[in-house]
Amino acid sequence: MRLTRQTNYAIRLLMYCAANSGRLSRVAEVATAYNVSELFLFKILQPLVENGLVETVRGRNGGVRLARPAADISLFDVVRVTEESFVMAECFESDIIDCPLVDSCGTNATLRKALNAFFDVLANYSIADAVKARPNINATLGIREVAQLAPH
Repeated sequence: MRLTRQTNYAIRLLMYCAANSGRLSRVAEVATAYNVSELFLFKILQPLVENGLVETVRGRNGGVRLARPAADISLFDVVRVTEESFVMAECFESDIIDCPLVDSCGTNATLRKALNAFFDVLANYSIADAVKARPNINATLGIREVAQLAPH
């Protein structure tokens, strides 16, 4: 199975927001960090917002942020809302019925098990896990650290 470019950048967008935690991320900054067009990222935002993974704040100082903690957003959550189809072979499509083995094919059952295993693995990894796997993610993406105020 090959994930689409949209899914790839949706995961990256969420990782950026997670690394930039506590602040709004501007789409222009994310686009620059990943060398992708802002228009493409705006297209990706729509299903993420509609499915409660990201929220947007409008206005001059607006931007995007995770709608829930990064640890609560699995990679499967992202794939589920950004991929249009999980058809691995023609016979997965309901309107293809010209194969006499469609109801008893061992290959079909094996591919379904493989797809479910893929989903299970994705469900066990969160956006937080993906960010933790890159210890220098903020520097890599050009995210400036917020200066911590010293206690009085």
